[in-house]
Amino acid sequence: MSLLPLNANEALYYELDQPSRTDAPTFVFVNAITGDTSMWQAAVGPALRAAGFGTLCYNFRGQPNSPYADGLELTEQIITGDLKYLVEELKVERAVLTGLSIGGLYAAKAYLAGLKVSGLVLINTLRKIGPRLDWMNAATLRLMQVAGPNLIRDVMTPLLFGPKFLQAHRHEFLQEDTVYDPLPPDSGAMNLIRCMRHTDWEIDYSKLTCPVLVMMGPNDRIFYDAAIVEEQYATLPKAKRQDVPEAGHMLPVECPDAFVEAATEFASALE
Repeated sequence: MSLLPLNANEALYYELDQPSRTDAPTFVFVNAITGDTSMWQAAVGPALRAAGFGTLCYNFRGQPNSPYADGLELTEQIITGDLKYLVEELKVERAVLTGLSIGGLYAAKAYLAGLKVSGLVLINTLRKIGPRLDWMNAATLRLMQVAGPNLIRDVMTPLLFGPKFLQAHRHEFLQEDTVYDPLPPDSGAMNLIRCMRHTDWEIDYSKLTCPVLVMMGPNDRIFYDAAIVEEQYATLPKAKRQDVPEAGHMLPVECPDAFVEAATEFASALE
């Protein structure tokens, strides 16, 4: 297990595989709040490495195997700063920051904070936090406090995933023997979810002057708003967009082949 120490009590867990081709970019995967490295390593990471690219997966402080200090609030500033430090400290060359959901926002903010990258891949990131999404963020926190991640999965999955995934995995959900336990209030996951509500989503996308690949899954019934996506995408100076019609919010999990194809084409052009 590889750990990048931050101080005596805190560290970032990471999995780094160098590219097998000279000058090939390295994809740096940035989790969503409830994600971890396993999501990227199931199918996407191995496929991109087989194509000669490097990959770097890591977990935020508070996610599995990444310890944090008691009393530390895991804010967006902490997460963005850790991402910048990780890439710079590991000397990742030709990094392509690839973030899912809020992970894309952290990737964009790390770039705006001066992190040198070759490109950005923003997966279901473009959005505005109005009354509806603010409500959903508050509801997510409340559900975690009352009944935990199992209830979140049972309730939210049909709103987040596309029909093919739902049909294939329906038998795994809403089991009679499922136990709904609250998420421990002192856990890293709860810390991240609590701080997530205060994230500032108002960034100037016109300042993302590096190449950007925007990937969207229109079956995302919570975060996807076609008009807002169009509005924000139009402000990106060097962007390409790839929608995956059968996907929802968890696009790399639902449609890994489509994701790898688009990411490979994008990163190959950077070479």
